[in-house]
Amino acid sequence: MSEIQNKVVIVTGASSGLGEATAKRLAASGAKLMLAARREDRLKELVAVIAKSGGTATYQVTDVADRAQMEVLAKETLNTYGRIDVLINNAGLMPLSPLDQLKVEEWDQMIDVNIKGVLYGIAAVLPIMRQQKSGHVINLSSVAGHKVFGGAAVYCATKYAVRAISEGLRLESNGEIRSTNISPGAVATELTTTITDKDTAAGINQLYAIAIDADAIARAIAYAIEQPGDVDVNEIIIRPTRQEL
Repeated sequence: MSEIQNKVVIVTGASSGLGEATAKRLAASGAKLMLAARREDRLKELVAVIAKSGGTATYQVTDVADRAQMEVLAKETLNTYGRIDVLINNAGLMPLSPLDQLKVEEWDQMIDVNIKGVLYGIAAVLPIMRQQKSGHVINLSSVAGHKVFGGAAVYCATKYAVRAISEGLRLESNGEIRSTNISPGAVATELTTTITDKDTAAGINQLYAIAIDADAIARAIAYAIEQPGDVDVNEIIIRPTRQEL
């Protein structure tokens, strides 16, 4: 039996991209899923696809930047399935631009979703996992959390923060909570569509011409989850073979 079988997993940002691919892969391995995102129509479609394939999934419309909504997400998961084994903090934004463009509202959005959203997710599930004396938090960082790129200072800052939060959680785990930080490179998702600066968008689209499929990241997430309870996969970096940066 797979270690994923019957595990209760929350996936944020589940309406597309990495979240959708991960939901499908984990459902096929027998996980019980709570899918979270803002777009209810997409969530309904995904739950229907998973159910048609024999999987188990439900959803909760959630804005990760709203702490109260994240608390409701955890409560609804607990009410539905009786426990929470894994939280996948996947929701994220990447509206890149040079600092002198002063796109301060976009900076705020990245901080709210990419950092606060991760923290709110942890805050919502950590008391439950402590009570269970087991749990696993998987945070999606980026290669931008390992190297700063021009035009991406704020985004990189948010992803460095995710790595720091992941490591802090590991250090404070008391042997109960597993912590995994996954750092994708160029992956074919909707992430690049949030870039409003035309010059930056052109450069990123050139890089993403070599992007790998979202299921590559889903497979890495499944690998981290399916390890025995005494094995904690802490860090995975995944790039296209041709990506240099």
